[in-house]
Amino acid sequence: MSAPEKIEAPVQVEDHGLLRFLTCGSVDDGKSTLIGRLLFDTKAILADTLQAIERTSQKRGTGAIDLSLLTDGLQAEREQGITIDVAYRYFSTGTRKYIIADAPGHEQYTRNMVTAASTANLAIILVDARKGVLTQTRRHSTLAHLVGIPHLLVAINKMDLVDYSEQTFAKIKADYLEFAARQGIADVRFIPLSALNGDMVVERGERLNWYDGPTLIEILETTPAAHTEHAEPFRFPVQYVCRPQDSANPELHDYRGFMGQVESGSIQVGDAVTVLPSGRRTTVKAVHLGGVDIGRAITEQSVTLLLSDEIDISRGDMIVKRAEAPTPVKEIRATVCWLSETPMDRARTYLIRHTTREVKARLAAIAHRLDVNTQEKMPAEQLAMNDIAQVELKLAQPIFADPYTVNRSTGAFILIDESNNNTVGAGMIL
Repeated sequence: MSAPEKIEAPVQVEDHGLLRFLTCGSVDDGKSTLIGRLLFDTKAILADTLQAIERTSQKRGTGAIDLSLLTDGLQAEREQGITIDVAYRYFSTGTRKYIIADAPGHEQYTRNMVTAASTANLAIILVDARKGVLTQTRRHSTLAHLVGIPHLLVAINKMDLVDYSEQTFAKIKADYLEFAARQGIADVRFIPLSALNGDMVVERGERLNWYDGPTLIEILETTPAAHTEHAEPFRFPVQYVCRPQDSANPELHDYRGFMGQVESGSIQVGDAVTVLPSGRRTTVKAVHLGGVDIGRAITEQSVTLLLSDEIDISRGDMIVKRAEAPTPVKEIRATVCWLSETPMDRARTYLIRHTTREVKARLAAIAHRLDVNTQEKMPAEQLAMNDIAQVELKLAQPIFADPYTVNRSTGAFILIDESNNNTVGAGMIL
């Protein structure tokens, strides 16, 4: 009788977490094609989607499959061959999930790019190998740096059109590093590739042998995820107060839970916390997720906190650890991107939405407007659509903010027009 076959334990695959990244650059640098190639080569395209873009490519007479059609979803984008709105795409590998934002390259769509960049942890800045570093390249790099994207990757695309020249790559890299040094951009990497042919995207190809660095997918796999690079203070903006008051269930009769998302840091049963703005102190009695007491919650988990003491708490309040409480502020200095066609008006009152809290605000001063093409600081009396400026705002009630460079969740806000409830601005607290 033969010995029973030995069954090996399944190999544990390390999870590198979610990575949100942005692609940006000048018009026709190949952003949409690069994303299409990435999705195609990682087998992230469904068969029916592939058939649909094959048919569309044939109608347009492009011959080969036009991979840019995977992200350019608007009819106007397909007709003009440009990206207008931010397109989000999702895919995963064996070790990581990704959310890609394909940002438009035109200057009039600056507000679209800022919106997409606000949640990204890596920006891929495409450069056409034939054209080198352009004004658009510098503008998008400045914006990515301004909104706090910690990692920049300059992808020098269309290397197939310059005979995969190492000298061309080296010159563009030197030009960009000179610009980056002036702007204080420190964490930047470079990669040569051909999105059209797939060289150095997922597969290395055979025509860039002089480049011994990692492929694009290898860089994406090893880029740190958000909230992992340094310790962050615990911030829990209250979204909803849960009071089931179920008389049939004695356990729920006196239940009072505070629901929300952990924006940063972690919390566990027994931790000493402070409730803002009241300043009342207590401890965490339980942490519930889906009705189960999990004991501990981490960043980006949506949970319900139960506290040891009865405290008056409502939406817009914030629960923080006692030793990490931010200072409430009624005046803030911030970098603002103006999103509305109606200029920013000193005489008007706006609503600031900061985490789950809304307060009224007025523009106190415009320190300067940034010319993102030349990186010059210009005087300004008002802000027009797509303008980016440093401003001072006075608030009717305090908010509990951190500097944006410390915490992107509690360092960001939006401005809302009270008359029509439209979002008119996005800001980063300095």
